[in-house]
Amino acid sequence: MSEKMTMRIGECLLAGGPAFTAAEPEVIIGELDGPFGTAFANLLGDQVQGHSRVLALMNTDVMVKPATIMVSKVTVKKTAYTTILMGTVQGAIANGVLDAVRNGTIPKEKANDLGIICSVWLNPAITTVEDLDHEALFNIHREATRKAIEKAMSDEPSIDYLLENQDKLVHKYYQNALDAKAAK
Repeated sequence: MSEKMTMRIGECLLAGGPAFTAAEPEVIIGELDGPFGTAFANLLGDQVQGHSRVLALMNTDVMVKPATIMVSKVTVKKTAYTTILMGTVQGAIANGVLDAVRNGTIPKEKANDLGIICSVWLNPAITTVEDLDHEALFNIHREATRKAIEKAMSDEPSIDYLLENQDKLVHKYYQNALDAKAAK
C-alpha cells in the first residue's frame, strides 16, 4: 500500500455475547497529511459535552498506532458508563486496531501515516448489568473494531454485492417491525 489513500470507511455490528455487550463501530481511515488529518485534528481539539473524543489507548498512557480517536455515539451522562467506555472498550478498540496492523490489513509501514476515527456505540443499559463480563465486552469490541477496519480497507461491501442483493438485504429493525405488525 504505497499509494496515497484519502479515506476508507467501514462498519461492523457484532452481537451474541452477554446482555448489552454488542459492538457497532464505524471507522474512517485516512492519511494524516491531507483532509482526513485536518478532520482528525479538529475532532480531537473540539470537544463536545457528552460526546468526548479521546485517543484509543493500550493502557493509561500508551496510544495505539495508527492514532485512533474514539467518538461516542451515545450521550455520556453517567460516570459508570464513562468508566466502561474509557476503560474496557477503549482498550478493546486499541487492541482491535493493533490486530489489524498485526494481520496486515493496515500495513505496518503506514502506522504513523494513517489515522482512524472510530464512532463507538455502547448500549447505555450496560451500567445496569450486575457482574458485567468485562472480558466478553473487551473481546466483542476488539473483534468488531478489527472487522470494521478490514471492511474499510477492502472496500466492503462492494457496489456489485449491494446491487445484486439489494432486495435480500432488509434492515433487522425494519424486519422486526414488519414481523410485529404481521403478528397482530
